[in-house]
Amino acid sequence: MMETNYITLTKENIANEHICCAFSDKKCKDSYELKKEWLKKEFDNGYVFRRIDERAKVFIEYGPAEKAWVPVNAPNYLMINCFWVSGKYKGCGHGKALLQSAIDDAKLQGKDGLVTVVGTSKFHFMSDTKWLLRQGFQTIEKLPYGFSLLSLKLNPAAPDPSFNDCVLSGECPDKDGIVVYYTHRCPFTEFHVRGSLVSAAKSKDLSLIHISEPTRLGMISYAVFCLKKKKKSYAVICLKKKQDKVW
Repeated sequence: MMETNYITLTKENIANEHICCAFSDKKCKDSYELKKEWLKKEFDNGYVFRRIDERAKVFIEYGPAEKAWVPVNAPNYLMINCFWVSGKYKGCGHGKALLQSAIDDAKLQGKDGLVTVVGTSKFHFMSDTKWLLRQGFQTIEKLPYGFSLLSLKLNPAAPDPSFNDCVLSGECPDKDGIVVYYTHRCPFTEFHVRGSLVSAAKSKDLSLIHISEPTRLGMISYAVFCLKKKKKSYAVICLKKKQDKVW
């Protein structure tokens, strides 16, 4: 089934293949190409991008947790990043097939299990937490600001993965202005960091903005940490579709 219905992207075929998210979103055209360049580099680290062989958002991404752009300590695990099945493809078994392909890879590589970061309550931009729990994942750790660490162990004797200490408080070390740590793992990131976030900050009188270059610094992907407004009032900005919230 995997050979006929799904394809795995490589350096050799990625130029002619789509990468699911944002492939029809014209405003993210540049970010889309940056994601492809990011993938080509990550393939050297054992990263996998597998999708249905159709023009659809049905795919899974994963790689060695030691190389993941996520603040998690999980030696000898595979880290699942984006994992989506959307639209008419839901309920057809694609999620289970893609997950099983990752499990099979983990077994072939002698990994202790799979690990992933999700929303404690479902976030629209992350994998479905309840679905993963139904597939046998266990909740290992929860952060106070909405993220959970899930694990599917293949080796029961293996140590549990854990969040790095740097994210337990939810605060970043830089306190002046809005500080953004990001990568090109998500094709929407560059557009929103350089555009939507700037506009949101101005509307909230958060005038000083520092944007980091893409980095492996230990912050949760998809989140914007910051943060100093006027005196000692701290905030977190969360961009959702066309809304922005500061709290």
